Amino acid sequence: MMGAPNAPPGHKDQLYLNGERTSGQEIRTQNVTAALSVANVVKTSLGPIGLDKMLVDDLGEVTITNDGATILANLEVEHPAARVLVQLSEIQDKEVGDGTTSVVIVAAELLKRANELVKNSIHPTSIMSGYRLAMKESIKFIKENLAVKTDKLGRDVALNIAKTTLSSKIFGQQSEFFANLAIDAMSAIKTINPETGKTVYPIKSVGIIKQHGKSFKDSQLFNGYVMYGGRAGQGMPRTVKNAKIALLDIDLRKSKMQMGVSVVVTDPKKLEDIRQKESDITRDRIQLLLNAGANVILTSKGIDDMAIKYFVEAGALAVRRVKKEDLKRIAKLTGGTLMITFADMEGNESFTPEMLGTADEVIEERIADDDHLIIKGGQSTNACSVLLRGANMHMLDEVERSLHDALCAIKRALESASVVPGGGCVESALSIHLENFATSLGSREQLAIAEFATAMLVIPKQLSVNAAQDASDMVAKLRAYHNTSQTDPTKTEYRHYGMDCISGKVQNNLVAGIIEPALSKVKMIQFATEAAITVLRIDDMIKLAPEEPGQ
Repeated sequence: MMGAPNAPPGHKDQLYLNGERTSGQEIRTQNVTAALSVANVVKTSLGPIGLDKMLVDDLGEVTITNDGATILANLEVEHPAARVLVQLSEIQDKEVGDGTTSVVIVAAELLKRANELVKNSIHPTSIMSGYRLAMKESIKFIKENLAVKTDKLGRDVALNIAKTTLSSKIFGQQSEFFANLAIDAMSAIKTINPETGKTVYPIKSVGIIKQHGKSFKDSQLFNGYVMYGGRAGQGMPRTVKNAKIALLDIDLRKSKMQMGVSVVVTDPKKLEDIRQKESDITRDRIQLLLNAGANVILTSKGIDDMAIKYFVEAGALAVRRVKKEDLKRIAKLTGGTLMITFADMEGNESFTPEMLGTADEVIEERIADDDHLIIKGGQSTNACSVLLRGANMHMLDEVERSLHDALCAIKRALESASVVPGGGCVESALSIHLENFATSLGSREQLAIAEFATAMLVIPKQLSVNAAQDASDMVAKLRAYHNTSQTDPTKTEYRHYGMDCISGKVQNNLVAGIIEPALSKVKMIQFATEAAITVLRIDDMIKLAPEEPGQ
């Protein structure tokens, strides 16, 4: 009977291998249920009035967040199909930076619909090809009809994009302030690639520092790279103009002999010489640095009192125990080289001026209660740092995540130079367009495309549910507007209509300034479809039993 051809479909058969096999409809239903349960976790955090989630890990650390990717990254998901969705939100976070919640919800909805179709005996392959067709058609439709080119994008568009992204975060109502902060940061780091002539916005150049105390409104932007840590000694200067920066990963303390080296001394005077030599080695190293013209020394290791004395005499500013990642960023910013050792090819120690980074000035400033070092005017690229203030660390972590999302959204919008209206507009328009598109096809895929069209509506539905509006009512209104815009050529401006979650009305979101980068929507549809197809292809799961330890 084992695995016989007349066995009932979908039953578990104990294979001849050590494990169990689940196949057919059963595994599909399992996968869909798992995907839906993941989507349900993030469902309520979508949109401008989304609610937050509180995650407590095994050590009792608390994270309070609204960001889909963060929530899913902290969940330890067991089920393999659900894990696909978690990776999906990570990819969306890497690629676009925003839209992580919606991508998971759409993917889960597509899976649910597909499962219904399979139950109605439609082959998964035709569903997949239908979904692919629908995806291509949607992207084409977005690019042709909904995306608005923003050629000479003024500050306003960037401001609106940032506000739209930030409105769904922890400080929904103060989004204006942070949107301005994000735009100032982005305009400070704008660089033009000399080879291609394209403008790029390296997000890595924006440093984010968190200090609790005061309120959100006291967050500020510094022009220059700000890092944590003060001078090593009191006698050092607080500011250094025309800084020449040495970046070291070397210990500047008195060098001791290696462990296990034994020296037999017969003459007590020699002992003194050994001690002298130990301190001379360090002195020579410091002399090397100073002779090369360095007046700011940053090292990730320690600097002892004797070394500090030499630096103070030379009027140089030295900082010890700098984080490695800070050093790498500063090296990029100032054009310096991060030195791991002074040794050169000949076996001597040397340090040349071209290894130094340059900056206009380096200042030590007290920000909040701690000393920070600000490096202004680097040689190669500009950098800026945002100092976030807030009541407690949970808030600050959340603000940092939100700000990162906003920076990514602005970057995408400015680099791809096209935007779409937000507030469920794109999804409703696609749902109408795809329904009409489905009826024009005379093949099996028609059903899958129609289901894809219905699945798109999950976003406006969820938005209105979270905003405490009547979902059926809102979606019906939206669909009516978009249907008119696509059938009646005189009323094409209706295609920019979406909903305003706060007042519960349908309005022209392009005019109201609720917009998001077109790239974020396109990627969302692509990724969600691909993920749904990946899970849909699975029709068999073979789980191997763990090996039992031998006696």
